[in-house]
Formats: sequence, structure tokens, C-alpha cells
Amino acid sequence: MKRVLAFDFGASSGRAILGCFDGEKITLEEVHRFSNDPVSVNGVFYWDVLRLFHEIKQGLLKAKAAGGFDSVGIDTWGVDFGLLDEDGRLLENPVHYRDARTTGYIGKSAAYIAPERLYGITGIQFMECNTCFQLLSLKENRPELLKRAKHLLFMPDLLSYFLTGKMVSEYSIATTSGMIDIQKHDWSDEILSALGLERELFEPIVKTGAVIGKLSDALCEELGLPAADVIAVAGHDTQSAITAVPCAEGDFAFISSGTWSLFGTEPDAPIINETSMRYNFTNEGGYDYVTGFLKNICGLWLIQESRRQWKREGKEYSFAELEKLALESAPFACFIDPDAPQFASPGDLPGRIRDYCRQTGQHVPRTTGEVVRCIYESLAMKYRQVFAGLQDCTGKRFSQINIVGGGTKDGLLCAMAACACGVPVYAGPTEATVLGNVAMQLIAQGELPDIRSARVCIADSTALKHYAPKDEALWAAAYEAFLAATNKA
Repeated sequence: MKRVLAFDFGASSGRAILGCFDGEKITLEEVHRFSNDPVSVNGVFYWDVLRLFHEIKQGLLKAKAAGGFDSVGIDTWGVDFGLLDEDGRLLENPVHYRDARTTGYIGKSAAYIAPERLYGITGIQFMECNTCFQLLSLKENRPELLKRAKHLLFMPDLLSYFLTGKMVSEYSIATTSGMIDIQKHDWSDEILSALGLERELFEPIVKTGAVIGKLSDALCEELGLPAADVIAVAGHDTQSAITAVPCAEGDFAFISSGTWSLFGTEPDAPIINETSMRYNFTNEGGYDYVTGFLKNICGLWLIQESRRQWKREGKEYSFAELEKLALESAPFACFIDPDAPQFASPGDLPGRIRDYCRQTGQHVPRTTGEVVRCIYESLAMKYRQVFAGLQDCTGKRFSQINIVGGGTKDGLLCAMAACACGVPVYAGPTEATVLGNVAMQLIAQGELPDIRSARVCIADSTALKHYAPKDEALWAAAYEAFLAATNKA
């Protein structure tokens, strides 16, 4: 029995999960779960990275008590990073991608490098949280911090550095930065020069699946651990999730569903042209330099943050209660664009949804159920819109969609996705990111030969749920109402 330890960090929580492989199937055992609570201080939104490393230590101890492990891998969200000085000391807590410091910097970046050129080199979707825009904000507003910084490490690489003392830039997480030449699989000197950034700030790229090093002697002594390998799994959680899509053959369309919804496919090569730029699709790197061609959609963040607002108001709902309230509300009453900028930051999302509907001349949702139904149906319609763009960019017609990740537990959204997109949806595995992380470690350890065999193994280890499209004419008519509403915004 091969045992590997996966740390999976999401925007609101993290887990330490043991992956056990008997030569045929993978089983998972959660040994530690913890909250990931960003902290706002003097108007800046930070990740509490030292607390997260404390939780990693607890996960290591609990995994040791549960039978031990042969290696460790860490995946997180993309784009965010820590800056370290010449002695390898963290200069400040990493700033959260939802912090307001990058507001307007997509437009400002055009003074440094033409958007068409930036996209042509990287193939990366324009989002204000992209690392290149975060660094441009620092260059203009906090140049003294960049001057002190000698190393930049993305979140999974930073946490792996804390484990090993080794600094690397894993390929998949680096591609989220908007500074990687997607054809050369390396930092773009042209982009770094245009933005006025020193090449020495960035660590050499290592291939996804490489061994970073061993747990440090100091950590092993502190926790009483053996010197296990630390693997550079696909540090970007999206790429870990794509690794676990249970399709071993042919083309497939996927949605990695969680706080974000990542909708895309895995083409033979990056797709970078006028059409993909117009649709704002991204090309992210993965294992063996494969490309995840996808679009980021604001996903269940809308439900999560609305739920937090109702809790602040003294009304605490479970997710099952919210789904029940949504089903009791009238369908297709109003729509929002889930990616509208007013929904990106924390706060009173139900209030902002009402404002959006009021400003676009729609029914204004008053009850909790109406707000939740508006969110679910709007997400499903956004999926339909992006699905059309995906097929236009690739020139392919996909006969089904595989939904993976935590959002597979949300049966209502999966059912609505099938109805809106007009194709069957297969949901599972729920723990796609963890399974991708585990599979990458098993490949690095020589237990699995490649990604195809990993996907076969994951498919054999997973029970999928099937959702068939229904009421397609009603959903098609409602889609026109969605487009009309969102075009008014």
C-alpha cells in the first residue's frame, strides 16, 4: 500500500488527506480539516500564511499517527505569492487576490505592454487579480517593497519552501501569473522587461511532478517525522482537478466547480488567437506541459458570501436549506452576470444582487429563496454562454460535460447545468483536486506511469452521478432573457 499526503488549500478551508493506493484503486482518508480565514488589516486583505503553515504541521502529525506517508504535495488557488528577502525571510503576509490594490490595472498595463501582445505570449485570461497586475500595482505604489524583495514564491511553492528550505516555481502555478511564455514554458523576458521587473526575482521553473526535496532536518526533528519527499504536484488546484477528470480517451469538456467555476477542455496545444482573446479564455500549463484551455467564472462564491451575509444578519442557513428555498421560488424571475465586478469583493452580496436587478429593470428578488434561485440559474446560464464560446474556439462539439470538485455535491446546480447547456452532465469525483494531487505524487513515485493511467484509476475509484437535460425549450427562452438582462448592465 502506497501512502501519500495531499494538502489542498481552498479560499475558505484546507484539508490534509492521505491517498492510499493498492495498485488498482485510490482511497482517501481525511486526517485534518481547518479554516482558511483571510484577515483585513488597515484596509489590506491578507492571507494568514503562518497560521496555514501551523495547520500543515498539524496535518503532518495526524498523518503520521494515521500510519505515515511516503511523500507530500501541496495545491492552492492561483496568482497569489509571498515576497522574501535575500536571507529567505518573508517580508509580509501574502495579499489576497480579492484585495482592491489591482483595481484598474488591466487598463493601466497597456501603457507598459499592449494587451494583444501580453495575451499572445501568455495565452492567459485578463483578470485584475493576475500576478502581473499585482506586481505592477506594487511597482507603482510600493516600489520600496519590490526593491527589498529578492525572491517571489507562489502560494504552494512558498508553503513547500517552508517544508524543505528549497525555492522553486512549479510550472502550473507559474502560468497563472500572466508572465510565462506558454510556448517556451519559461518566464517571458519581454514581459518582465516591459513591466520593469527583475528576472532574478523569479525562481527557475520546475516541471510539474518534480521532486522539490525532502522535509527539512529541522522540521523532522521538531515533529518526529521521517524525511519524506515533497513533490511539486500541479500547485494550481485547477490543474490538479483537471488531472482527475475521469476521461481517459478523446476530447472532453469539464467544469471544476467550487468557489470558482473553471470551464474548459484540454487541447493538444495552446489556443491563442483573436477568437480566444475575445472570449477571454486562458491557457494554463499542467503536467508534461499539457494545456488547460478554460475560462474562470465566479462560481459558488456567490452562494458562500451570501450565506455569510445572512449569518451576519442573524439568519443561519445550511446549504441544503438554501437549495430547498430556491426550489420553492419561481423560476427565471431575474438574472445577474456572475462575473460582474460588483460581485467580486466580500460584503452584502444579496443587496448587490437586488441593486443589479433593479438597475437592469428586472424583478427584484426579495426573499432568500429568490436570491439563491437567481444565483443558481444565472450560473447555469453563464455556463451555457461559456460552453458556446468553448466550442467556437476549439471548433469541436462536446457531447457531455464532466463536473468535478466540491460543486458536485450541489445537485441543483449540476441539474441546471445540464438543462442550460443541453447535454448530459456527469458529476464526480467530488475530491478531484485531492485525487489529482495524489495521482501526481504516485506518478512521481513510479506507482503510476502517466496521466492516462491515473485517469483510468480515478474513474475506477469513483461513482459518477448523471444529470440529463430537461425542458430545453424553456431554458433556451430563459437564456435569451439572461442575455438581455446582462447586456443592460
